[in-house]
Amino acid sequence: MKIFVAGSTGAIGRLLLPKLVQAGHKVIGMTHNKSNKDAIQQMGARAIIADAFDRERMISAIGEVQPEVVIHQLTSLSNWNLADNARIRIEGTRNLVDAMLAAGVTRIIAQSISWAYEPGKMPASEDVSMDVGSPMPRKSTIDGVIALEQAVAEIPHHVILRYGMLYGQGTWYDHKGMMAEKVLHKGVEATEGVTSFLHVEDAAAAALLALDWPSGPVNIVDDEPAAGVDWLPVYANALKAPKPEFKPGRNRGERGASNALARKVYGWVPLYPTWRSGFAQDLNPDNYS
Repeated sequence: MKIFVAGSTGAIGRLLLPKLVQAGHKVIGMTHNKSNKDAIQQMGARAIIADAFDRERMISAIGEVQPEVVIHQLTSLSNWNLADNARIRIEGTRNLVDAMLAAGVTRIIAQSISWAYEPGKMPASEDVSMDVGSPMPRKSTIDGVIALEQAVAEIPHHVILRYGMLYGQGTWYDHKGMMAEKVLHKGVEATEGVTSFLHVEDAAAAALLALDWPSGPVNIVDDEPAAGVDWLPVYANALKAPKPEFKPGRNRGERGASNALARKVYGWVPLYPTWRSGFAQDLNPDNYS
C-alpha cells in the first residue's frame, strides 16, 4: 500500500517508517523540518516537506501523493508544552482530515492517548467516556483529544490508537528525557495515581498491525497498570536516582487502561508486556548509544 505518515520523525515515526518499508509498503514520510529529509530517505521512504498548520500545503501534499492510508503521528511534546500539543491535535488533525477528504482518502490510523477517560476505580476499556467534565489544565488535553478523535472519525475507515504513557528512546522517560531529569533531582513524588505505560517500540508495532484492524478506538498499553508508589521507585532505581518521596492521593483520571481488546481480540502482543522489565532494559547504561 501507499502510506503517508504525518509525524514521521518523532519518537514513534522514526521506528514506524522502517517497519512499513520492510513490510513492503510504499512510504511517504512528512516532516515540517527540511533537515529531516535525509533521515527519512535513509529509512527507505520518500520525504515530503509540509507543516500541519498550513492547511493549503496539507491539501496539496495529500493530493499530490494520493495515499491509500494516512498514519497520523503528529505531536508537539519535546518541550513538555501541552498547549502546543493540544493545538496540533485540534488544528493539525483538522487540516490533515480535510486534506484526506478533499483527496478521497478513506483510511486513517491516528495516535491518541489512554489517560483521557473519565475518573474511575478500574482500568478503562474503550467504551468508557472521555473526561468531558475535567477542569483546567486537564481540560485542554481532553478537548484536544476529543477534537482529534471526532475529526478522525469522519474518515470511513479509522483506527484510533489510544497509547499508554510512552517510554523508551526519544521519550520523556528516556535516560536523557525530561522525566528522568526530574526524578534524578527528586522532582517527582510517588502517588497512588495509576498509569498505563507503553514502550515506544510497541507503539510503532501496533501502528503497523492496525492496517488490518477494524474502525474504532483501541487501547495500546502494556499488561500492568501501576500506581506511582509501585512504578516510580523501580524507575528511579533503574536511573540510580534518589528514592522518591510518597504523596498520598491521585490526580483526576489516573486509573490506567485495559488492553484486553488489542490483546485478546486483535492479537497484539507487546514486546515489553510490563514496565518492570522495560525500565530495567531501557535504562541499563550498557545499552546507551
